[in-house]
Amino acid sequence: MPKVEKAMHKDGDFFVDYEDKVFEDVKAKSGEKALVTFHTVAFEGSIGLVNILTATRLQRKGFETSILLYGPGVTLGIQRGFPTLGSEAFPGHLNYGARLSKFMEEGGKVYACRFALQALYGHGEPSLLPGIIPINPLDVLDIQLVHRNENAFIVHTWTL
Repeated sequence: MPKVEKAMHKDGDFFVDYEDKVFEDVKAKSGEKALVTFHTVAFEGSIGLVNILTATRLQRKGFETSILLYGPGVTLGIQRGFPTLGSEAFPGHLNYGARLSKFMEEGGKVYACRFALQALYGHGEPSLLPGIIPINPLDVLDIQLVHRNENAFIVHTWTL
């Protein structure tokens, strides 16, 4: 084996140029809205967390931002904990709830489909994080159409 003569990386080193931004920093114009939809299972991939972070960034850019949890996406909005609610069983276990709660504290709205909540995942409305608004399954399409009619920026993601 050849001997490696390069110094090892250490904490604080940069691997990429974080300062080089290619595009302008777009901000919302007055009254602009955004909708981010989630059809993904909690803990089955990164898209749930990425969507929450994207929605938070849109909101901080000035968009009136809403999140729609439907299908397996409702699993991101359920209260968690082990052995009791609110107890973190492992680092990051409560991350979805913490990020959604922070999003709502900053003025964002989160909606969850009642059909998916009960019929698919066996939960009732009391299982949702405080502040999440349960909606009729017929509203899953209508919230998207309302946002489309208002020329909102819409991010749709589906994973299974």
